[in-house]
Parts: sequence; structure tokens; C-alpha cells
Amino acid sequence: MSTKEFVQKTHDEILSGVPTELYINGEFRAAENNATFELRNPATNAVLTDVAAASAGDAKAALDAAAAAGPEWAATPPRKRGEILYRAYELITENAEQLTYLQSLEMGRALPDSAGEVVYGGEFFRWFAEEAVRITGDFRRAPAGNARIAVVRQPVGPVLAITPWNFPLAMGARKIAPALAAGCPVVLKPAAKTPLTMLFLAKMLHEAGVPAGVVNIVPTDSASHVSELMGDTRLRKFTFTGSTEIGQMLGAKAAETSMKVSLELGGNAPFVVFEDADIDKAVAAIPGAKLRNGGQVCIAPNRFLVHESLADEFAERVAQTFRSLKIGPGTDPDTQLGPLALRDQQETVQRLVKDAIDKGATVVCGGAERPEGVDENGYYVQPTVLTDVPAEADLIKEEIFGPVVAVTTFSDRDEAIARANDTIFGLAAYLFSENLGNALDAAERIESGMVAVNKGSLSDPSAPFGGVKQSGVGREGGFVGIDEFLETKFISLEG
Repeated sequence: MSTKEFVQKTHDEILSGVPTELYINGEFRAAENNATFELRNPATNAVLTDVAAASAGDAKAALDAAAAAGPEWAATPPRKRGEILYRAYELITENAEQLTYLQSLEMGRALPDSAGEVVYGGEFFRWFAEEAVRITGDFRRAPAGNARIAVVRQPVGPVLAITPWNFPLAMGARKIAPALAAGCPVVLKPAAKTPLTMLFLAKMLHEAGVPAGVVNIVPTDSASHVSELMGDTRLRKFTFTGSTEIGQMLGAKAAETSMKVSLELGGNAPFVVFEDADIDKAVAAIPGAKLRNGGQVCIAPNRFLVHESLADEFAERVAQTFRSLKIGPGTDPDTQLGPLALRDQQETVQRLVKDAIDKGATVVCGGAERPEGVDENGYYVQPTVLTDVPAEADLIKEEIFGPVVAVTTFSDRDEAIARANDTIFGLAAYLFSENLGNALDAAERIESGMVAVNKGSLSDPSAPFGGVKQSGVGREGGFVGIDEFLETKFISLEG
């Protein structure tokens, strides 16, 4: 969907046909005691709608349904599982327009960003529809010659998935699609900020033919109601995307029952512009790398390390881009940068920018205050470029999760790589160099699960997504993504 196709839509039009109840055992239903919680529009802070709030009992009912449906789903022919996943991809494509507007309403982000996520999220269903029929094993003679070795890969069992608010469709898609392809049932808790997209996806999965109990969606404003499932021994896989602190805590809980775990946690991505870089490419990468989703992306660059000979030009050209942005509600067809998703996030960005300025950073543009001409109740911040950012500034160490470019300089390649690695995180990195040998050397030396060279985009359903160090465990997407939902079994045969 191109920008030219966007038109103004009312909230009622966007929310038409979108469920607001729990999805358990193939049915939409109210929560226990009819409990609900409010969703608010980031552009105005007005209430959008009420959503069912799952209790601990509701979460258990979802796991009961998943555990009951699991054996039959695991025995379903891989081709049939793949066909259901492909039909889900088709339905996402058919409903792309409403999904686009729905995400922008929940998240506040600009429509082109949401349209891009619909394509990205849908591709996980198409990719894993194809991978469902390619689960391999092994059969060979033992080296001693006295046995045959058979290796089969089987579904791990019921999965608990917890997703964040910043990618309402894609984060669920890249967990649900490989789980279903492998033959595993799923209980998923979407973020309380953005549950509607996942509930709408549940409606499409139902239409695609996913059997009752195989996918269960349990939104709640009390995360502990769902995380209590971690002690249930029927649960055999936990997959989480979110903060490092919470992910590590839940990962430790998962270890108590030795369940399989994959964690995609925080990042502090470097954006390194070497002396031999094409500055045009580096500047052109900023919208995709930093402004997508208003900067609220785990792989967004956080620390901009620019060679001292290029830093001034780089900062001013990025500032020119930021000054030209049309800021407003995400559902406005003319908006290029919407509000942040949460009041807390707005306050965090403002705190980090103020701290950097107080410690000596220079403001090239912005300052993270509220832009002019927007709703005073919305969660807006000015897109900001800072230079001379000191090493002790909090935003050098913390994820900014906002439209802020913080520039520091270096004079030596080894210094740049050392500083890029000077973090407990290692999710993504970006580097710019026109010398292929230098670029490959830097990409291999940077401690990160993913590296983009001379480009501002990384995510691809056909490639493995994940980090090193304290940025996580495991990989999502690519050929290895389905492995997270499979167990390997060795069968020894006589002779």
C-alpha cells in the first residue's frame, strides 16, 4: 500500500469487526467476572475501547485448550499445516488495509510504517508454510557397524509466547507461525498496549482453519496472570520478546521445569560511519533505521559513532531530514512521524535527552519537547539530533526508544569497533564503509547477532533474527526459526 492510497478513517471504521474478547479454544469470550481494561489513543490520550482482561483462571483455560489440542495438531500432516498457514498469509494480505490502520490507531505510528509491518508480519506465515514440509531428520549406520542411527524431530509441545507493544502483528506472527509449522499449540499474551491486532489475527487464523485450542490469545493488564503458567509442567516452550530484565527473570523461571526457551531482549545498537563511508548512504539509512516506528524498535541504532571528518556534515544533514517531518496522529494520511506509544515512553525520551544536554551535549535540532501544532494530550516528542554527547550520558547506555540521534566521534577504526562493543547488549549493528574488506572485517568483529552494511534495514522473515550477550537466546525466522519449536529424538535400531 503506497502513501497515496491512505485516506482519513474514523475510529469506528478502523475498529469495525475487530474482536475485544479473549480467544480461547476457538471461541471469543469474556474474561472471568467480565473484567476489562482500557486502551488509549497515543495521539490524544482518549479511550479507544475496552478489552477483556484475562485472569489466572482464563490463562489456565487457554493452556488446558492448547494441551488438549496439541496431540492432534502434532499428528496433522505437515502439508495440511502448511496450507493453513498459507491461507493465514492470504487473509492477512486481504485485510492489509484494516490491519494498517488498526496498528496506527493502537501504536500511534505513521501509516506507512504500519503498512510495512503488515507485509513483514504476513511473510512469516508464508515462509513457515513452506518450512512446515521441510522438517528433516537423519538415518545412517553407526560407525561401529552394530546399529542404525535414526534421528527424528518432533514438536516440543505447548508454547507460551509473550510479545511487546512495538510490533503488534509481526512479533506474534514470528512466534505463532513457526510454532504451528512445527506442530505446537500456542498460548499468546499480547502487550496490554496493543492487543487488538493479535485478536484480529486470531479471527483470521480461525477463518484459515486453525483448529480450536491450537492458538489462544489472552490479553490482560496484569501480566502475572499469564506468567503464572510458567510453573505448569505441561508447558514445554517459552518464547519472549521484551525487556532484558523481565526476559531474564522469566527465563530463570522457565529453567525450573527445564522447558525450551528463546528470548529476544534489549539492544543498544551502534551505527558506525567509517572514514571511507558514502555519507549519502548513511544519511539515507536514517529514516528506515531510526525513524521507523518513531524509533521504538529494539534494533534501532542507539549510538551513532561517526568519523570525526564526517560528523558535522552527517549531523546537519540528518537534522535537515528531521526538521522536514510532518508530525501528527498516526492515522492521518499526511503524517510522517506519529506520537510515541506510551506516556512513560515519552517521559523516558525527554529524560534521556535532558540528561545528555545537562552533561554537555549540543542540540542540532529538536530537544525532545512537544512539537508545535499537535494535541497537547498526545505522547509526542520532537525528533532530535545531538552532537558532542559525552560517554557518561545515560542515553549512551540505555535504549532511547525514540526519534533521537546521538552523535559521538572517533578517529581510529579499532577505537570505533571497541566502542561499538562496549555494551552488555549485542542485538543489531549498522556500519558504513565503501571498502568491502574493511566492511567485512568490522562486521565480523562487532559483537552482534545481526549487522547491516551500508543499509538501514535488517529484518527479513527468511533470515535468523536474534542477539548475543544480554540481547537474548535463540533465533527467530530463517531456516533455523522452526528449530526453536522442535525436539531431536535419537532412535537406535538393531543391526
